Amino acid sequence: MKILQPEMARLKEVHKDDKMKLQQAIMQLYKKEGVNPVSGCVPILISIPFFFAIYKMLFVTIEMRHQPFFGWIKDLSEKDPTSIFNLFGLIPWSPPDFLIIGALPVLMGLTMWAQQKLNPAPQDDIQKKIFMFFPVFLTVILAPFPSGLVLYWTANNILTMAQQYVIMKRTTVKTSQ
Repeated sequence: MKILQPEMARLKEVHKDDKMKLQQAIMQLYKKEGVNPVSGCVPILISIPFFFAIYKMLFVTIEMRHQPFFGWIKDLSEKDPTSIFNLFGLIPWSPPDFLIIGALPVLMGLTMWAQQKLNPAPQDDIQKKIFMFFPVFLTVILAPFPSGLVLYWTANNILTMAQQYVIMKRTTVKTSQ
């Protein structure tokens, strides 16, 4: 995709008034270069079954309930008990449920944002705005989920970033200029 960026920018300039022609030209470029734009979705398709399996395991398994894990996480089957409104667990006060976004979901959102910064930015302005909002959206959505699930997602993000960093260091992509 990095190699195609200059050509895509040129196509965007040539077809700036006609979105349909721009999309057709980009698709022809992808076909000519043998690029599959959906290939970036394959890694997440592999991890989704694990996500659902861990969710179901944490939801159903009685042996996991009320078992301490590490640090502030007292139960992997419950949501993160910390919140900015109780100073991440330092004040013994339970805020209303809709205000509880714990440290672990915030960490997950930060790792999603950092992972997003490693990828090339989309060309479309609307897509850029949606992609920038996505980590915030998932942080709020996944905040009430079990801590084990959010921990899995965070660890998966960190390992994916490490893998992407190693791949980017080992392969040198030559840009056509």
